[in-house]
Amino acid sequence: MRYGMNPHQSATVEGGPAVIGGAPSLINYLDALNAFALVREADDAGGLPAAASFKHVSPAGAALAGAVDEVAAETWRTPDAAADSLISAYVRARDADPKSSFGDVVALSRPVDAETAEFLRTVICDAVIAPGYEEGAVATLSAKKSGGFLIFDAGTDWQPPARERREVLGAIIEQDRDAADLAAALPAGALDETRRRDALLGMATARYTQSNSVVLVRDGAAIGIGAGQQNRVDCVRLAGDKARVWWLRRHPFVRELPLVDGMRRQDRLNWQIRFAGAEMTRSQQAEFTELFGAEASARYDERTWREEWAEKLDDVTLVSDGFLPFRDNVDHAAEYGVRTIVEPGGSTRSDEVAAAASEHDIDLVTTGLRLFHH
Repeated sequence: MRYGMNPHQSATVEGGPAVIGGAPSLINYLDALNAFALVREADDAGGLPAAASFKHVSPAGAALAGAVDEVAAETWRTPDAAADSLISAYVRARDADPKSSFGDVVALSRPVDAETAEFLRTVICDAVIAPGYEEGAVATLSAKKSGGFLIFDAGTDWQPPARERREVLGAIIEQDRDAADLAAALPAGALDETRRRDALLGMATARYTQSNSVVLVRDGAAIGIGAGQQNRVDCVRLAGDKARVWWLRRHPFVRELPLVDGMRRQDRLNWQIRFAGAEMTRSQQAEFTELFGAEASARYDERTWREEWAEKLDDVTLVSDGFLPFRDNVDHAAEYGVRTIVEPGGSTRSDEVAAAASEHDIDLVTTGLRLFHH
């Protein structure tokens, strides 16, 4: 490998997907392997092309192919993306948290076609993994980063072994790979077709997200992922805040910020996110006023438009990789438009959790299946 976890660590690898472009590091391998496993399971469960945007061993976004809404189409300049296309899956995945997706590893569940390859050429990403590439796609991607863009070919027959093994600080650990049937864990008839699809996408995403994790899914796309927190309610809040910013980016005030000559797409996106989420420092507020004008600056300090718009976010499914230990998880979830919760169950306070769900008119589905991942 180019290096291990950090540039001062040398590393080697045996097995895994074929590298047909660039020189990967250890983190690139970890992202690519986990991301490809996620999208393949999501595709199998949903029956549609799936994509994930991976950063630092957790997904920033994951989605099935579907309609690309006006904001995403405008942002990513993909007005003609078909609802059943591979490119639509990745646009929806990347649009969930575009601040985090900057410089991501892209995972795709179907062979990369010319349209998707051309799109990937235009965005800041570091690598792609897929089960093959259609004619011309590799040549298009190889031109990125002066030939240094990473291209993994997972092939169509790749299967991870039934047992997985790692060595950590001298300890050798071996376990069964987590291959539990996600669909079988969902009680039959508990959810309608749309919410079942969202639940399965959320479960596949949680399975490959660093624990503790919570995934918020809406219309076949994970719009907020809270990863790697030491307590579960922080996962809910983190996922919810990301989902809320995604939703607020659809508000006219955010969409219609004045265009600034010469401003790059990612810079504009970052300003929209700061504006939508009310997360600017004082120095950033001064710069924002200079760039976008006094009217936009005055709106930044207003709370009413954000609160009114946030209340319209609805039909969200929350998937938790572990049981919800306290009702505060449900109380916070209700603030982000959650109408369905899917969790393993089994907490000593499950009765309180169920009561909270009932109070908020949230459907609670327990699976008995924990999906921790480290």
